Amino acid sequence: MKSNLSGRRFLTVTLLNSGITVFEFLGGLFAGSLSLLSDAIHNASDTLAIILSYVADRISQRPQNQQKTYGYKRAQILSAFINAALLLLVSIFLIYGAIKRFAHPVPIKSGPMFYIALFSTLANFGSALLLNAGAKHNLNMKATYLHLLSDTLSSVGVIVGALLIGWFHIYWVDPLISILVSLYIIKEAWEVLGTTIGILMEGSPKLDYDAIKRDIMALPNVHNVHHLHAWYIDENTVICEMHVNMSDMCISQAEMTYQQINKLLKEKYQIQHVTIQPEVEHGIDEPLFVSTKVERRRYDPHEDEGK
Repeated sequence: MKSNLSGRRFLTVTLLNSGITVFEFLGGLFAGSLSLLSDAIHNASDTLAIILSYVADRISQRPQNQQKTYGYKRAQILSAFINAALLLLVSIFLIYGAIKRFAHPVPIKSGPMFYIALFSTLANFGSALLLNAGAKHNLNMKATYLHLLSDTLSSVGVIVGALLIGWFHIYWVDPLISILVSLYIIKEAWEVLGTTIGILMEGSPKLDYDAIKRDIMALPNVHNVHHLHAWYIDENTVICEMHVNMSDMCISQAEMTYQQINKLLKEKYQIQHVTIQPEVEHGIDEPLFVSTKVERRRYDPHEDEGK
């Protein structure tokens, strides 16, 4: 699925986040606010994430070739994995810094903290809106969108913290907000990380495989389905291969059965690419999933003595 991240949007979001990073970093040093500095670090990682996401999106649109027969779609999955992993690492680092700040609280200038956080909230929210359309069906865009959304929430938290510090002088609110926002980011990033790892490890999509077998065997001239494999190329493209036992027939007749199977799998199960190995008797009693585990036996040096 082609993303909606145009060059103009990319440039706008990149410039916005670069400006926010510098503004918050200087403001955090001036106000003595850890949560502002945390926000600045998040925004710095956002800028890198957006650039990586854009590059991966362009690479993924390259056509198939002899070196990449399935194309370059996994470039976006790899980008989403890196972005989610980066979010996790940054969040853990910020939690560590916030815990240290609990032990050694420092006075914070709530006025500058409030206005800087207000500006950052508006800018981050605008950036998130620009990427929102592409985040619903694209893991790469979702990972980048999460970066921006997390910074928006973080900035809102800083605003609340600035108000509480200004009104009640409770400085421990600053590191507390940093921890709460970081924990939320870890939760969201972990889900993206788990999905991308599953795709990169060629994990099977969640399909009703028993129903798939029943539907295929209900077709004319089909007697068994076995040795099935299914995996993702990206989060929207499912590949499937299987052995199908059919009646002994001409290839021209078998092609009609291929077409029926392909239509069934594409329309009912959203499987975009199917490879079928036709068979008559071979494997007719084998189950749908066949283990390919190779049995290893311990090497016996005495076996070679008589040779």
